[in-house]
Amino acid sequence: MTNLQQDAGLLAVLIERLETQRLPRALELKNKVDRGESIDAFDLAFLQDILTDSAKLKPLIERHPEHQELVDKLFGLYLEISKKALANEKAG
Repeated sequence: MTNLQQDAGLLAVLIERLETQRLPRALELKNKVDRGESIDAFDLAFLQDILTDSAKLKPLIERHPEHQELVDKLFGLYLEISKKALANEKAG
């Protein structure tokens, strides 16, 4: 199997995981913080897992810059969630 085939397979799995797990959970979190609620330890662990995974996937995205826009949008969403969660904590 070539590196391109491996990358294609890994990207397919990552996109499926994004569609079925990560994005729905992130949108739930966004709704939660938009309602003024705080995040709990489980929510924080989810966000930390994303950051850890992202660091590991950086070389893959560098080899496939066509996915960079999607990655940037996701990071924007995660950043928005984090900022709003922090503001909610300070307000509460």
